[in-house]
Amino acid sequence: MAPRIALIHATTLAMAPVIDAFARDWPEAETMHLLDSSLSDDRRVAGALTDGLTARIVTLAEYASARGVDGILYTCSAFGEAIEAAAAARAEPTLKPNEAMFEAALDIAAQTGGDLVMLATFPPSIESMAEEFEAQRAARGVVVGLRSVGVPAARDALNNGDGPLHDSLLADAARAVGPCAAIMFAHFSMDRAHAAVSAAVDVPVLSPPTDAVRQLRGLLS
Repeated sequence: MAPRIALIHATTLAMAPVIDAFARDWPEAETMHLLDSSLSDDRRVAGALTDGLTARIVTLAEYASARGVDGILYTCSAFGEAIEAAAAARAEPTLKPNEAMFEAALDIAAQTGGDLVMLATFPPSIESMAEEFEAQRAARGVVVGLRSVGVPAARDALNNGDGPLHDSLLADAARAVGPCAAIMFAHFSMDRAHAAVSAAVDVPVLSPPTDAVRQLRGLLS
């Protein structure tokens, strides 16, 4: 039987990129989607990851697990510690959205040197994501700096249905970051800008959906 994967979303903007990633890299998987579209806004208003938000993240994993899924992938990057709590209580692999991308970026940094740059369109997620990156960096023992750049106007454009402006703003931000080993996208929703940003710079551009899907497939092979 095909593996059943639960995809847990905190915004509709993350759904299409991960659907596309599964179609490219794991079409055999059966996916189910769980969406709480108020989570991102509530996280922004709260200004921090509260106990209440954590409980909601954990409850979504419990719901998915009760439906017999083989793996769980969260697609929103602003809930790292809550996802860790959900994963600790689950038998099936339960992944944060960016951990696979961070590993790929650390591989590049270890080989080439230079800082890594992370572009983010949802600034409230930057602090927690930088902490997650630092934990993975320390575990690997790779010496590398991380520079994070917020581009909230790009998310506003995407929310308003202007995808080309979203992509253009991210390409402009990428051109302005200066020398680096690689550029990372903080959010699944940014994946649509991959071609535009890659054309604007001469370093690798990493986007989380592809790496996350490949990591989960590897774990369940």
